[in-house]
Amino acid sequence: MNIDHAKAIPIAEILSLLKIQPRRVSGSKRLYLSPRRAEKTPSFWVYTKTNRWHDYGDGQGGDTVDLVCEYLKYTREEHTVSDALRWLKNMHIAPHAFPPLHTDTDHTDDTGLILKDRKSIQHLGLIHYLQKRGIPLELARQHLKEIHVRNKQTKKSFFALGLPNEEGGYELRNPFFKGCLGVKAITFKRGTDPKPNTINLFEGSMDYLSAASHLKDQRFKGDTVILNSLSCLSQISAYIQNYGYRTAYSWFDNDLAGEKATQAFAQFCQTQADLIHKPMNRIYAPHKDVNAWHMHQKGLVL
Repeated sequence: MNIDHAKAIPIAEILSLLKIQPRRVSGSKRLYLSPRRAEKTPSFWVYTKTNRWHDYGDGQGGDTVDLVCEYLKYTREEHTVSDALRWLKNMHIAPHAFPPLHTDTDHTDDTGLILKDRKSIQHLGLIHYLQKRGIPLELARQHLKEIHVRNKQTKKSFFALGLPNEEGGYELRNPFFKGCLGVKAITFKRGTDPKPNTINLFEGSMDYLSAASHLKDQRFKGDTVILNSLSCLSQISAYIQNYGYRTAYSWFDNDLAGEKATQAFAQFCQTQADLIHKPMNRIYAPHKDVNAWHMHQKGLVL
């Protein structure tokens, strides 16, 4: 394990292995009791988007390797960088072959939103939006909910399509808004095969639903990960590593950010035994993404 791989390991994953659970979750921030000193009032914040930590009890902070060094020092162990890398390896924490990716188009968590209602898609505005995107209503109802929220800061309410994610939140989308209710995280969907040997990766829900609509009301045989943001790419290791997948299909955007994500994912697949990576960009090129290609196939324009 080298230092770059070690720095890409989520800090929250390390704390979980140490049986240290968050006392509070606020968007992409998690508050813990410090693992590097004794305290009764939690003051140790982990920022999951940047994978950094800051201990407000004494003003110290850093990355994953810095934290392990500090933890080893606190437990009176040898605490050089080499010691930290050896400790991570001995803990059997898998290094990620890629760091978290961030792009100018990433949408941050909207922590000021309050869930007011959740139901099957009924609002005509959302149905019309799906129609313009070329997504059949019945297919959308299988995966999305109509979410009504209130913004605590503006005191205004609105509704959006909501895709549940793996942290209990919802990825929200309507014609004028794209964001998150709760913690930003991926969405994982099981395929029809009990033990699938393939997995698909999509950037967002519209790309996934666009591809699914071409299956003629059938589901993917293999499993699927919807990233909901390229910044969530580093979360996929736990869903892919050692599961037995033989082929991983990536459906990322045909732009610079999508190219970087494809390259990073290809590098990750090279670290997995018998896992072949197949980019699917050629299917929907020269369009920007799967949904744009899907809309073109149907003669639709936003």
